[in-house]
Amino acid sequence: MLYSVLHSVVPPLARAVWRPTIEGLHHVPPTGPVIVASNHLSFVDSVVIPCVVPRKVVFLAKSDYFTGTGLKGAAQRAWFEGLGMLPVDRDDSRAALASLDTALEVLGRGEAFGIYPEGTRSRDGRLYRGRTGVAHLALTAGCPVVPVGLQGTEDIQPVGSSRPRLAEVSVRFGEPIRVAGEYDGVPSGRARRELTDRIMAAIAELSGQELAGVYNERPAEA
Repeated sequence: MLYSVLHSVVPPLARAVWRPTIEGLHHVPPTGPVIVASNHLSFVDSVVIPCVVPRKVVFLAKSDYFTGTGLKGAAQRAWFEGLGMLPVDRDDSRAALASLDTALEVLGRGEAFGIYPEGTRSRDGRLYRGRTGVAHLALTAGCPVVPVGLQGTEDIQPVGSSRPRLAEVSVRFGEPIRVAGEYDGVPSGRARRELTDRIMAAIAELSGQELAGVYNERPAEA
């Protein structure tokens, strides 16, 4: 119910304020399990995509956002839950496996799951090498992957800024990458790597980013 209420208010308001350029939205299947795989430029990416996609897209978010106390904590928790986000403890060594299990549960319910194959946001604007978790999910669930290229979201709330700003934002959806029967007989490790590289190539074409050629690492927190 909370999701329905927020989704009826936030997306129209956000689109009216930022007026994003949206291309290829018809590539997102209206029903059934699907992975929405995007480049990652900003914290707000997980808000922008659900705001432009008419169906619910589930993203994972830091568990810290769900554990606050008082009115602020309750409001923050309601906001993230209302957007369809699920908590994950990124500092837990088992978090990666747990997040994959959570994603498979979402897909098993026939829902859309959003993921950033780079693992963490790009701080220099380049597109980093994709990690194979996205391919593991697609091959295990047997569902299509819709690549997404975001532009301009890093300008909505730059690092160090406490308030969102107006910015030109573009969201481009590519043709679904279907996996059913595509990798039959291919060793699992090779299949995951090839599919991941295929997904990242599609994202690069949509986003227009320079390729970094290496993995992106989450910076150490003070």
